[in-house]
Amino acid sequence: MARPRWPQLLAIHAVLIAYSALALFPVLLVIINSFKDKLLIFSAPFSLPTTQSFTLEGYKTLQSTANFPAFFLNSLIVTGGALLLILLVSSMAAFALAEYEFRLNPLTALYLSLGIMVPIRLGTVGILQLAVDLHLVNTLWILILVYTAQGIPLAVFVLTAFMRQLPKDLKDAARIDGASEYRIYWLTLPLVRPAIGSVLAISMIPIWNDLWFPLILAPGEATKTIVLGASVFLGQFVNDYNAVLAALTLAIVPAVVLYFIFSQQLIRGITSGAVK
Repeated sequence: MARPRWPQLLAIHAVLIAYSALALFPVLLVIINSFKDKLLIFSAPFSLPTTQSFTLEGYKTLQSTANFPAFFLNSLIVTGGALLLILLVSSMAAFALAEYEFRLNPLTALYLSLGIMVPIRLGTVGILQLAVDLHLVNTLWILILVYTAQGIPLAVFVLTAFMRQLPKDLKDAARIDGASEYRIYWLTLPLVRPAIGSVLAISMIPIWNDLWFPLILAPGEATKTIVLGASVFLGQFVNDYNAVLAALTLAIVPAVVLYFIFSQQLIRGITSGAVK
């Protein structure tokens, strides 16, 4: 085996660390300045808050003028519900496409692949009309269903590729033992956990950060997501920099934390796919 080229590995890691620091620096800057008074925000934006400059005025303004806990809960319900439906529907579809040979199998895979290339926002007018007809406007259900439809094509594409690489002997042995097809399907899910983690990580960020569909389909006060609530708040308090930075912190931090939770599974999914 060839010896590892340490200078090259060190250079690669140095570049990746520098890029990560560059990408995370604006996020850290927003969080740090949300705890400083207005004078220090402009005079020393890169300094840490001290005991004299530390303040929670921005967060107090949020608490008194906007219902951010409800916005956060709405985003959590929408994101969690959509991810659950995406995994359930796409994993069953991927299992069928990978396991069964039927006449429309290639056409079905092609049809789902088109969903990756065609943005769902092109059908906003039709989706809005359908939501009005079904009386789902200003409900969280319409957001969950739209995001589920948005995430299924890519999830099916990823999961199908992984399920086709599973040994057929395991599934045939289960059939010989009398297991039903639904039982075999559930048995295959733990074998594609890296792919499931990749789907969760890839699908989560666009759902959490989306402003388009919440603004059009669920703009009511009771159904606002945290991104929509933060956008409305920023328009009202554009000159209150403490409140603006606090609102941005509450909108950014949960998405970053959730991404770090699933990032390890995303890396495992990419690595597993590359090795196979």
